Amino acid sequence: MTVEQPLRILICSTPVGPLGSGVGGGVELTLHSLTLGLTELGHHVEVVAPAGSLHVGERLHQIDGNLQQSSQGAGRHAPIDIPTASVLANMWDFVRGHQHRFDVVLNLAYDWLPLYVAPFLRVPVAHLISMGSLTDAMDEAILGVHSIAPESIAVHSRAQADTFDGLADVRVLGSGISLERYDLQRTAARPAALGYVGRISPEKGIEDVAAVSARTGLPIRVWGLMQDRDYWNRIVAAHPSAELVYEGFLATDDLQAALGSCRGLLMTPKWVEAFGNVAIEALATGVPVIAYRRGGPAEIVADGTTGFLVEPDDVDGLVRAVDRLDGIDRATCREYVEEHYSAVAFARRAVLWLDAVVEARAPIDAI
Repeated sequence: MTVEQPLRILICSTPVGPLGSGVGGGVELTLHSLTLGLTELGHHVEVVAPAGSLHVGERLHQIDGNLQQSSQGAGRHAPIDIPTASVLANMWDFVRGHQHRFDVVLNLAYDWLPLYVAPFLRVPVAHLISMGSLTDAMDEAILGVHSIAPESIAVHSRAQADTFDGLADVRVLGSGISLERYDLQRTAARPAALGYVGRISPEKGIEDVAAVSARTGLPIRVWGLMQDRDYWNRIVAAHPSAELVYEGFLATDDLQAALGSCRGLLMTPKWVEAFGNVAIEALATGVPVIAYRRGGPAEIVADGTTGFLVEPDDVDGLVRAVDRLDGIDRATCREYVEEHYSAVAFARRAVLWLDAVVEARAPIDAI
């Protein structure tokens, strides 16, 4: 099969929450962007996701079952945990029953089960790994699949791949967004404010965002899923002079309008972000990004052109970067995303990968 031929693609969403809930974080945006881009390129795309999901793709298959716990807070030695009446198991039972209708399955779940069952299916399965190395069990599963079908594993960034011991040659896809949903705002609103977008949880390093607010006197508008209220309350108590304004979790259309009014976006993760979709969302609205030189954001931000990269955990560096934000041209930020991170550009990279997965998968006997 060649790249020019349309593919029949089934995308399997994350089982941690319905599409539109925000629980799936960047995976939800990845799925939407890929679906739009692949469809625009002429491919047939269906999606399987937990019940209660917002419609996406030509056809959405909603699957009942108990949701999976995210691996984000798991320790290195955490065991594989699949609940009873698992939505993850039910999703992949759907794949097994409908695999004959598709050329390839694209797995977006950071879970052991899809990696385990993929070799037993007749349809080739491509795994887009959404996080870095977190647990020994997941590392073993990912590297095991990579050892027998290296083309079937892809990641979002080189920094993400480097967290695994054995993925040096893995395909890096980046990410993308539907630019039609993002409006360029050529000037920031007054009075000036900075922005933060992401889950409210310790690995996101929001304490450093609060420190910047205290040091600069600028308010921080915060959007995202309130995953850890106790963590948030500790930050607020520890930084009484900071002005953190929590505005909840917003859908894309509302988020881009609010985010675009900010003077800059802060990204201060304490872990290796696999990519950092909020960076390209901000840039698409013209908002420059200040990020730690850690993980995926360090591969997105063009230092001095679309924002600034600061050494990890250096709050002084963040403050100095804030003072330089007015030197960044907001139209250039938008143009950068148009060139590198549109949904179609992302989909083109994905098609090259999926085509290679289909070509490499040797026919097997019916199971």
